[in-house]
Order: sequence, then structure tokens, then C-alpha cells
Amino acid sequence: MAQTNLTIRIDENIKQEAESLFNKIGLNMSAAINVFFRQAIREQSIPFELKPYDEYYSGAKMERLMHSIGQAERGETVTKPITELEGMEHD
Repeated sequence: MAQTNLTIRIDENIKQEAESLFNKIGLNMSAAINVFFRQAIREQSIPFELKPYDEYYSGAKMERLMHSIGQAERGETVTKPITELEGMEHD
């Protein structure tokens, strides 16, 4: 199969973080992007859920996040049992 080059613009920090992640799982940037493209073609969609920005950063989750940030900025210790933290992963 013939190959071609693809040029994209991306934030340098995002690129570095992505390269670091891909290296940890044994992929270079080109291989990771090929995996993404192949999966998108196979599924005929973006292979993960996309939501509007405001769905990530609004409502109860945002209030909880802002409360936690305030606690951290004030130097307050935040402690939660592991069972509560595990439950938060699915919120």
C-alpha cells in the first residue's frame, strides 16, 4: 500500500505528552495516529465519545472541582476513604 505524509499543527506540550504516553505503550506518534485512523474507519465514527465543552465543565462536577481547588489553595487537607474515591471515578 502506498504511503503519504500528513502535516498537522499541535500544541508542543500536547505533542510531548502524547509521545510520552505512546512510548509507554510501545508506539511512536505515526503508529498511534494510524491506529486512531484505522479504528475510526472501522467504526465509521470517532472511536470515543465527544461532548460539548460545557458538559465537562458545568454542573455538580464543576462545583465539586472548584470546591476542591479552593481547599487546595487554602492549604486544607482533603481526605476521603478509598471507597468514596473509587465511586467518584464513575461520576
